[in-house]
Amino acid sequence: MMTVNQIIGDSQNQIHDNFGKRFFAWMMAQSSSTYDKIVGDVYDGLRQRKRSLFANLQGKVLEICPGTGPNLPYYPKEIHWIGIEPNPHMHSYLQKQAEKLNLNIDLRIGNAEWLDAEDNSIDTVVSTLVLCSVPNINYTLQAILRVLKPGGRFLFIEHVAAPQGSLLRQLQSTISPIWKAIGYSSHLDRETWIALENAGFASVNYERFDAQLPIVSPHIIGIATK
Repeated sequence: MMTVNQIIGDSQNQIHDNFGKRFFAWMMAQSSSTYDKIVGDVYDGLRQRKRSLFANLQGKVLEICPGTGPNLPYYPKEIHWIGIEPNPHMHSYLQKQAEKLNLNIDLRIGNAEWLDAEDNSIDTVVSTLVLCSVPNINYTLQAILRVLKPGGRFLFIEHVAAPQGSLLRQLQSTISPIWKAIGYSSHLDRETWIALENAGFASVNYERFDAQLPIVSPHIIGIATK
């Protein structure tokens, strides 16, 4: 039987957690377009790369943790877009963005390791700046493989670890524990490309680029096919 103090403590934790999720959703809404603009400005053609990456999408497209919807403007109108977003406070921002773009969306609660979709049912899965923050990247990639149809594609843009032995890599590794301690879930020194190559995709094609951002300059963009 719970004591009064335990009940009060649980209630306070829920309030704090709810406030944190609400604040993060608001912060993402303010910053996501800014990130896209900054990266687009400093790295010639990134926005065009996004347009190219998403241009020929058809059928069912599942985006993992779409946040407040910064990728929605790049999608063709004809697709059946499914968003797996664990933070319910993001949903109102996503709905407003979709209405502005006249895009029909199917929002679902879930997370990157548990995708609310049937096996072999999705034509394309999209992830941008998500694999850096999932608790277990291998579980996430297996979930992606599970829901993709045979021949389906996984499109990704992610920030990754700097080369081994570089000053930036040393800085990433030093800052990562502090980064997590203050509430950021992103793994600054995650070698995402290795996890992709070992996940079991039929093919993985990617290229590296420098986003010229503090700490998270190294990025990869690419396609993995089931």
